[in-house]
Amino acid sequence: MISPTSSGIGGISQHVQGLKFFLENQGNYVEIISSDNTFTIPIKGLKNPSFMISSFFKSKLKKNFDIVHAQNPISAVAMKNVSGKKILSLQGNFSKQISLLHGNTVGGLSAKLEKNALEWADIITVPSKDMYEEYLKKGYKVFYVPNAIDISSFPQEKDKRYEKQLIYAGRLSEEKGILDLLEISEKIPKDIDLIILGSGPEESKVKEIVKKFSNIHFLGYQSKKNTIKLIRGSDILIQPSLMEGGTSSTLLEAMACKTPIITTSVDGNKETVIQMKTAYVVTPKHPLEILDAITDLFDNPEKQKILSDNAYDLVLNYDWKNIGQKYLDVYNLN
Repeated sequence: MISPTSSGIGGISQHVQGLKFFLENQGNYVEIISSDNTFTIPIKGLKNPSFMISSFFKSKLKKNFDIVHAQNPISAVAMKNVSGKKILSLQGNFSKQISLLHGNTVGGLSAKLEKNALEWADIITVPSKDMYEEYLKKGYKVFYVPNAIDISSFPQEKDKRYEKQLIYAGRLSEEKGILDLLEISEKIPKDIDLIILGSGPEESKVKEIVKKFSNIHFLGYQSKKNTIKLIRGSDILIQPSLMEGGTSSTLLEAMACKTPIITTSVDGNKETVIQMKTAYVVTPKHPLEILDAITDLFDNPEKQKILSDNAYDLVLNYDWKNIGQKYLDVYNLN
């Protein structure tokens, strides 16, 4: 597997860790090239390009693999370099994400890379039905494989630090909606505490907010075990994403922990996020709706229970024991 990242609480990292664990339990041998074992420049805008170059040279040493599985187009240059069946997994519209974060010029270059990556791959997997329809119409050999989690590995302990506890867990980046959450920080009632987990380009803004408000707490990057405990101990998880390729791993984790969710019904979330059935849905870039949702759920515990119970029933379908076999089926295609 080739991936820009393979550790941490981000979606691609969780995907790589879960898939590797599943494959090895099935008796397969798995190696990973990622930024964790390959040189990168740890500066915004340079980390992915530097990984693309360094992974290309590292991949030249890899031989005798049956499958070369690249996560996101950044990994595709290295994928092209290794013999074996080439699988490319997309976790959203790569060029749109890059345009949002780095501007249209860089986004245009990313679109060219994405087009080449799609052509180099023998098979493409996507985590949402909308993406499946989109790439199928473009003529690619594509398969729908949802994101997954390993529910059995979750710790059962709760880390509840405050009487009324909200949590955000994920990449501190604009596309995840963290700026919308920070915008309403001063309006969150003082008897409600917000815990923010993660790292990313907007980390400095999070730290500035924490200095101003005593009920906002930044814990930085946390291990998977600690993250799950904090999610399980929280009354509500908030993730107001502007875009998602497939259902966020964090949302799936909250569902498995029976923690009610406030989130957006952007493309990748549509299959699991159903208004007032599995989540409280807010509009992207409308931060005041997040505030209204917080108030409504704390005022109505019965709504919290309905959302958490329905979400838990649904998330059982997204366990790796079900989703992992779908990847084996793709690997074994002629």
